Amino acid sequence: MRLWDDPVGKLNVVLGASARAASAPAMGYKSVSMSRRRIVPLLLVMTLVVIKVLAANGALAQDKGSVNPKPLPPLANPNDPKIGAKELFARKLLPSKGPAHVIGSYVKGCIGGAEQMPLNGDTWQVMRLSRNRNWGHPDMIALIKRLAAKAHKDAGWPGILVGDIGQPRGGPALSGHASHQIGLDADIWLTPMPDHRLSREEREEMSAVMMVRDDRLDIDPRVFTPSHLLVLRDAAQEPAVQRIFVNPAIKKALCREAKGDRSWLSKIRPWWGHDYHFHIRMRCPAGASDCQGQPSQSEDEGCKPSEFAYWFSEGVLHPKPPAVPPKPKPPMTLAQMPAACKAVLHAGDAKP
Repeated sequence: MRLWDDPVGKLNVVLGASARAASAPAMGYKSVSMSRRRIVPLLLVMTLVVIKVLAANGALAQDKGSVNPKPLPPLANPNDPKIGAKELFARKLLPSKGPAHVIGSYVKGCIGGAEQMPLNGDTWQVMRLSRNRNWGHPDMIALIKRLAAKAHKDAGWPGILVGDIGQPRGGPALSGHASHQIGLDADIWLTPMPDHRLSREEREEMSAVMMVRDDRLDIDPRVFTPSHLLVLRDAAQEPAVQRIFVNPAIKKALCREAKGDRSWLSKIRPWWGHDYHFHIRMRCPAGASDCQGQPSQSEDEGCKPSEFAYWFSEGVLHPKPPAVPPKPKPPMTLAQMPAACKAVLHAGDAKP
């Protein structure tokens, strides 16, 4: 079952503080004083719970979109303090007026003045248009365009397929992600762009290619090629990129195949899922005092066998269900988000 779509995010939403404590070290957040003996069983429980939740509610990278999406119905009481912030942000179809302004963290924040990723370029096309999640910080939009051109030049990549970036005003999404909230996260499909302009139907219904073997222990060499390594290297060598999340099997293959300067491997981080796409995370922009980024990770390549032992252990690959699954916690409310996000939410629309 390949249901993971988002690092940290869905874990935080579903499981609350205990999940955040367990997942923090793996994702590069400040370390938490929990022994590995306690963390591993908790992560296994988390895995199963999140799989069930995502199976019911997730809008994953492979989920089909809609050619004729229906607008969300008006909220009966949008001022209800208990209403989930995701319901409010999902109903904003345009960004707020004013310059780009990042507020909060990747999993609890918003963005004012977001920029839209153009649907088409010489070396990119945007997928799943019905989600309206091709908005981000101008630096992220520029980076994606730059990566598309570099991948075309360096790897002979025909072009990249752009997945979710964020909502027009960021914030929590109704489905699929809990990060991607401040316009500094983006999903890039590992499937190269076809040699034609995709129709609306293709953008909503086409599925990306699975890059990992059925046993989850390595990449599928029939579809994962040396060009994939070059694309990921180009992304990781961008100075503004802090992390790139991939399936552990993909990280393992990169460690095995990378030649010459391997320093970029330190940015490639293994995480559940990410076997159809990779996830780019940028650093907070210079001068963005309201942006709460992650601490820098180790500059080690992360290629030691001991660093893969956990990911390929039997308990992680084939976790046993917990006797009593933890209950999901209520959705994050607007009051629980940074105070400035309320102003972003209620600001006037930028001109289309």
